[in-house]
Amino acid sequence: MKLSIVILCWNDLKVIGDCLQSIYAGTRSTELEVIVSDNGSTDGTIEHIRRSFPQVRLIENGTNLRFAKGNNVGIRASQGEYVLILNPDTIVHPGSLDKLVAYADQHPEAGAFGCRILHADGSYHESGRPFPSVRGDLVAALYLRSLARLSDWLLADTYTGWKGDTERKVDWQSGCCVLFRGELLKRLGGFDEQFFYYYEDVDLCKRVWEAGYPILYTPRPTVTHLGGQSTKQRLPLGFELDKYVTRYRYYYKHYGKTGARRCRYVSLISLLSRLAGLRALQLIRPTEARARRLELYRMAARWNLRVDPLRLVENGEEPALDLVPMTRVLDR
Repeated sequence: MKLSIVILCWNDLKVIGDCLQSIYAGTRSTELEVIVSDNGSTDGTIEHIRRSFPQVRLIENGTNLRFAKGNNVGIRASQGEYVLILNPDTIVHPGSLDKLVAYADQHPEAGAFGCRILHADGSYHESGRPFPSVRGDLVAALYLRSLARLSDWLLADTYTGWKGDTERKVDWQSGCCVLFRGELLKRLGGFDEQFFYYYEDVDLCKRVWEAGYPILYTPRPTVTHLGGQSTKQRLPLGFELDKYVTRYRYYYKHYGKTGARRCRYVSLISLLSRLAGLRALQLIRPTEARARRLELYRMAARWNLRVDPLRLVENGEEPALDLVPMTRVLDR
């Protein structure tokens, strides 16, 4: 088997059919298998796949295993020389998988590959990015990304000036569409399941680099990422705080205790910068949506101010926020 496509699904009836249709209709020369790892869908997704796409290998997890663990189920079942991790809310453009696999065959030195990702409106979606660092996050928090034009030492969370239209090495590629060599992916153990939302793809790509394999990006294959399906199923505050929990775990894993502590300071600077800008806009042109976002960032700032990153990572201790439900909404 040349290519295994692993799609994690959770109540994605509205989009999964178009995704699967684009794969089968647009792939001409690559032998492939499609594995859908379903995280307990209750909206008719499973029945639709069985009825309309009987060639799909459907794995029913029966419950929401979240992104990393659910994808790992599919990865373990895969048989391909290459494994593509693909979101269900994507459309693969005709011929793109053939081009991506051909590009990977031409570069045996690389361990993973990214391609051009577009938003639903056709605009470029930044999918290849530099690894997070305290310095880079501080540059981003202070809105100084343009300084990277002077020196790569000031790279933040984006490759300043690059619009994904040329081949290059990237630190990490978004998990909405990223291709791995199957043997390497399994040797690395797939996704680290402690990262339940955000940083799963960053961490895995970092381990690919640490294993001695670069990650290459090519703009010729193209995928449209519709976006927004899974986030609609989460509580806003729980969704926001989940990002910080996994952020602290990432910094603790790769930069140790000092990195986790510094990450907290940068997170607070970033939130305070956002709050200052939003307050100014709200004074000039008040809107209900902006008021809600202000309250969300205020609560996130209070949480980060009170959190002890080491106790959070090592013991799971989170600060309590008065009158705010802290129950997480399960995500993929």
